[in-house]
Amino acid sequence: MNAIKVRVKEFRLKKGLTQEELARRVGVRRETIVFLEQGKYNPSLKLALNIAKELKIPVDELFSLA
Repeated sequence: MNAIKVRVKEFRLKKGLTQEELARRVGVRRETIVFLEQGKYNPSLKLALNIAKELKIPVDELFSLA
């Protein structure tokens, strides 16, 4: 199985958002963002799209197969 490369932290920091702020904006708990950034959680398609929309980044720049 292929691993997913996650670049959420990189783009979140560029936007000046905390994990808490991003979590609130996309409707999840901060722990979800923490686990996502650590590569311990694969998001649902809906969550991936919501994060991409919030960060104004194409979803394939945030998540890709490693």
